[in-house]
Parts: sequence; C-alpha cells; structure tokens
Amino acid sequence: MSEEIPPGQFVTEKFPALTFGEIPNIDIEKWKLKITGNINYPFTLNWTDIQKYKMIKTTTPFHCITQWSRMVNHWEGIPFKKIYELAKPKPEAIYVMIHSYGGYSTNLDLQTLLEENVILAHIHDGSILSPEHGYPLRLVVPDRYGWKSAKWISKIEFTNNNLPGFWESRGYHMNGDYWKEERFS
Repeated sequence: MSEEIPPGQFVTEKFPALTFGEIPNIDIEKWKLKITGNINYPFTLNWTDIQKYKMIKTTTPFHCITQWSRMVNHWEGIPFKKIYELAKPKPEAIYVMIHSYGGYSTNLDLQTLLEENVILAHIHDGSILSPEHGYPLRLVVPDRYGWKSAKWISKIEFTNNNLPGFWESRGYHMNGDYWKEERFS
C-alpha cells in the first residue's frame, strides 16, 4: 500500500459519510443483488448467498473527490472477480454499471474492477458497515475516487458501452483516477 498522497488531497483519520439523498433503510431479509447485462449467466444473490463465498481482507486508502484521504482502511468482502467468474460476461461487455438503492449509479471499466483489491465489502475496520457507509454491501474500488465505490449496491450490470452514472451525468469524470486528478469532465 502506497503512503503517497494524490495531488490535491489532504489526510484525515476520520471517515466522513457523504451521501446524496436519503440513507436507505434496507431489510437484510429482503435485500437482493442482481447480476445482469451482457453476460452468459444472469443471477441474483441474497444475503445468505453472499455469506457462502470466500471473503478476503484488503487494506487500502480511500480518496474522496472533496479532497480528503483516509490512508488506512481495512475492508472485508467478496472479490469482484468472483462475480465476474460466475456471470461470464460476453467479450464485448467491457464496462460495468453499478446500481444502488435510491437511484444512484456509477460506471467503471471492467479492467479496473478486475484488480485484486476491488471487493464487494460488508466489513470496514472490523465492523459491519454502518448504514451511512453502505450497509449491507458496498463496492470498494481503491484506485478511483470514492464516488466510484458505490454504497448500498443492488445491481451489477455488464455493458458494451461506457454510459455515465449518477455523478458522471452531472459533470464528474467518467474514469475518476485520483493520480490524474480526474474529478470533473
């Protein structure tokens, strides 16, 4: 893990929760994660299904577009790569749209999501995610600004086209690489 701070960022020990709209009240017994799009095997997972998969632990920084960085975050969850392996996307499906409760979405290229440290996390710093931080499951994409680490995920959609998500359609950069300061388009 690099201790270098990306350009334009400052370090904090806090982990602020920035959210657009209401924090959803999710009933874990009814929660579902749909895997869909241009794939060979669409499927839906419930919380019991999620718990059956091998979990990994990763320690990563978290860099927010609002310029704060928290350098040490301990996450636990399912590697995104596991979802990829189960879904078997078609070769032309090189992008992914992540959908969340409340209408939020964000786009990512598949290559970024297949990095070893990208996970669907349910634990942060040894505790189950709080509702404001994405309970029950959030995507963690350590190599991108925080808005790409969508909270409260409900659907993973493999696509052929790089379509803008919620913030991207409002002027945020399509890629969000913090080393390149890709904050806005």
